[in-house]
This record gives sequence, structure tokens and C-alpha cells, in this order.
Amino acid sequence: MNLGFWSHFTKPILCLAPMADVTDVAFRHIISKYSNIPHITYTEFVSADGLVRAPEEGRKKLLKDLEYSEIERPIVAQFFSGKPEMMEAAARLAVELGFDGVDINMGCPDKSIEKQGAGAALMKTPNLAREIITAAKIGAGNLPVSVKTRLGYNKDELETWLPELLAESPAAITLHARTRKEMSKVPARWGRIKDAVLIRDQLKQRSLQSTDIFLLENSSYSAQSASQASSDYIASASTLIIGNGDVRDLQHAYELAEETGCDGVMLGRAIFGNPFLFSGRTPSPEEKLKVLIEHTKLFEEKLGGVKSFAIMKKHFKAYLSSIPNTHDLRLALMETESAREVEEIINKFYN
Repeated sequence: MNLGFWSHFTKPILCLAPMADVTDVAFRHIISKYSNIPHITYTEFVSADGLVRAPEEGRKKLLKDLEYSEIERPIVAQFFSGKPEMMEAAARLAVELGFDGVDINMGCPDKSIEKQGAGAALMKTPNLAREIITAAKIGAGNLPVSVKTRLGYNKDELETWLPELLAESPAAITLHARTRKEMSKVPARWGRIKDAVLIRDQLKQRSLQSTDIFLLENSSYSAQSASQASSDYIASASTLIIGNGDVRDLQHAYELAEETGCDGVMLGRAIFGNPFLFSGRTPSPEEKLKVLIEHTKLFEEKLGGVKSFAIMKKHFKAYLSSIPNTHDLRLALMETESAREVEEIINKFYN
């Protein structure tokens, strides 16, 4: 098994969730700039098929989603596809672009993605899911390959779904503790993250026992080969388990890791309006608004002409949510069309 950069982290490992039209290159840069607690960063998910098949103009837009800055490292490229050959090609591209790892999305419930046999749809086709992991490993070369998924599709099938993934020995499996059907409508069931750790550990124990039995029955098996076989068995069941779902803040993440025994925790919605999440401190209202201006300028610089300014607006409410008496400010910001206007309105608010 190739753990790559994952092996350099002290547990519990902290991860920033990939969120479409949220954790773009501008926001990730801001988050990394104001962080001092090590964590793993992911790109927004990108279509592997599109990277291979799209016309030049469409491919350029997809490559924008794979843009990153050095301060974001370790940075993982997340792809989705229902075709092994496309995933292999995308993983090769990740190597060329200098990423630290490759992640496969097997949990997104978007219907257009599921129609491609990708995202959450892969939970209905375990054999294909395994082929895609194998293909990603081939394309990724020395980069570690991980998977992000859920408890199951229409129902919780953790006991059958997780072993299928573990059989391919990905470096890590991030488990969103809900099914695809549940979306985010019910509380995440972190007890099932604990069960996932137990399933992983039980598979490891069975593998060791199987090795011992094999050696007893095959006394002519060389000690060196036996050692290698034992090592392979252990590796196949040593995948890191990362829990995900309803994590409020860092303290909550540490508590959940302690309760479940998982190797790490992924935080998603907790980052909204809080690029200081991985700093371990609470910024002043003035500081938050200054960062909002900085974030807006960076969005315009890196994504202007590629993404609508309306995407940036979804951050305004989040930045202002903990600042009192900003109702009128929020309404004014929602009418803006440029970073210059945002800066002028915020400066006027303070003056």
C-alpha cells in the first residue's frame, strides 16, 4: 500500500472537504493562508471524462478547477467517472500537474453524475468501483489513491460495501456517515464510523490468522515469502478511515476521533465564512471583513471570466453570520458585481 503524504500526519488527521463552487482555488488559498494547523486539502470534484473528451475550451474550464497554490499542500485532486480508463487518464494528469494524491468521488448524489455511472451510483456496482480504484492506482503511479463515499445507496450497506473498497487497499477511505438517499436530511451517524474502524480492524485480524494457517499447512513456504505475504495481507486492511458529516469545529473533530477511533476527520460546512477554521482562533469582526475583501479580490483575479460572480456571493452571508448589525450590509453586498464594489461598501460600513 502506498500511503504517501498520509503517513506524515499525526492522528487524528484533519481534512478540508471538497465542495463544488465553495472550495475553489480562491477560497482554498485564503484558508491555507490563515491556517497554522496541518490539514489535507482537496480540489472541487472534476470530471475525468471531461478532462479527456471535452473540446479545448471546455477542458480549459475544467483545468481551472485543478488550479492550486503551493501553500495548499498537501493537495489532492478529486475526480469522478464511471469508466476505469478515464480515471486512469485523470490520475496520470494529476501526476503531471504535481498533485500530492488522487481521490475518487463515490458519494456525490447529483443525478447528472449518477447517470454517468459515477459518484454515488458506484455504490450499486461494487465490481466497477474496484476496477476504477485499480485504474486510478495505475495512472497515479507513486501518488496515494483515496476514496470518498457514503454508508450505502438506498440503505446502509456498510458491512458489504466497505470490504469491497478495502479489498483494493486505497490509502484512505473518507466515509460520509449517511446514505445517498438520506442526503444531508438526517444527522450523520458517527456510530457507523466506529463500526467502519472495527470492520477494517477485523479484516486485518482475519488476514493475519489466514497467513498463520497457510504457513502451518505449507511448511516448505520460504520465510521470506511468508513475510511478504503477511505484509501484503496487513497492507490490504490498513487503509485509513476518515469520518465525515456534521462536524462543527476542530474541538468537535477531535472528540469524534476519540469516540470512534477513526484515523481522521473531514470538515465541510464548518468552513463556510470561517477561513480561520484551521488556525485555532476566533477572528475579530473587522478581521473577518478584511478577509472577505481579500477573498473577493482573489476570486475575481483567479476565476473572473470563468465563474459567475454570483458564486462568490454565497460566501457573503456566511462571513457576516457571526457579526451583529450587518443585515443592511449583507443586502448591499448581494447587489454587487465586482470586488471593487464589495470593498467600497465594506469600507463605507466601517466609516
